[in-house]
Amino acid sequence: MLVEHQSGALLVAGYNRRRPGLWKSVDRGATWARVDVGTEPQGAVGNSDVDLAVAPDGTLYFVSLTFDNTAREGRQVAVGVSRDTGTTWRWTTVSRARFDDRPWIAVAPDGTAHLIWNDDHGVSHARSRDRGLTWTRTGRVHERGGSSHLAVGPRGEVAVRVAPGAASGNKCDEGTDLVAVSADAGASWRKHQAPGAPRPGGCEGHPGEIPRWVDPLAWDAAGALYSLWTDSAGVWLGRSADRGATWMPWRVVVRSGGGPVAYFPYLVARGRGELAATWLAGTGDDLRWRAAWLDVADGSPPRVRVSAPMPLESWRGDPPRADPGGEYLAAGVLRDGSLAVVTPIQHEAARRLGFTWWRFESKKTP
Repeated sequence: MLVEHQSGALLVAGYNRRRPGLWKSVDRGATWARVDVGTEPQGAVGNSDVDLAVAPDGTLYFVSLTFDNTAREGRQVAVGVSRDTGTTWRWTTVSRARFDDRPWIAVAPDGTAHLIWNDDHGVSHARSRDRGLTWTRTGRVHERGGSSHLAVGPRGEVAVRVAPGAASGNKCDEGTDLVAVSADAGASWRKHQAPGAPRPGGCEGHPGEIPRWVDPLAWDAAGALYSLWTDSAGVWLGRSADRGATWMPWRVVVRSGGGPVAYFPYLVARGRGELAATWLAGTGDDLRWRAAWLDVADGSPPRVRVSAPMPLESWRGDPPRADPGGEYLAAGVLRDGSLAVVTPIQHEAARRLGFTWWRFESKKTP
């Protein structure tokens, strides 16, 4: 994950199977330094899924999942909070339960921090109204499915994407494919079927044709909600003007005959209908990723500018084979209007582990 702080600092988080990993750049990504997020006795634990968020007042949130690699299941969700751009941290364990999985965090314009995660009994929500000092659980967003994504709108609307895969793949709630929206900070939820044709769950035992885990959501500054997904026909974007009740879908990238299938999409929004996306396509030596600008400011079919296919520096196994290295490629639209993307470097046999920072100019073909 990546965020840009109000100070201009850029922060990138990733998991490393040992402890929370966070890096910081103060020169627009030219150089990076590891951030000391604290020690295990101080609560800085986590070796798996991560997310970052920045509040309007500059408070930085860093959520990290602890995963038991032997049992192949999650164990804990912890949130670190920094009020000085990562110099000092305060950590809170929000959940410590078997099958804890895929936490996401986002902050509303009024400073309320929203956190979701899932286990084998659905998706949970908690919030903090005191800059992360305390967290209040509001209950379940939904009693089934996994926490596929989280987005907060310009008026504090909270949207949660609930998908079939849950509990780190240990459970698959087929048929649970919805968007839940709360207008009262998580006290209640309105739930609607997710846009697009029904798809396989994408989880273990129900993989389907296309790898699937994160189904991203994004709000624009005007309060429109967007969803991005892929299927065998290409890449799709949905827009809702009524908080997910109804959707206008567009196929923004067409899969040409026999071409590689797109999967693992990610989506971010800025301004009025200004969107940016990433996704992967292909396998093995043909594995590539793309970035795209999507402009739907006037509500008509999007204007789309897609990058050339680019290779990943990610391999797994012995002998090494090309691997996506995660569930999505984190992206963000920076304050100068450019698009930033982080891609993983994973090649354990060659002892190469890290990330690559990409930046694409605003309003130009990436």
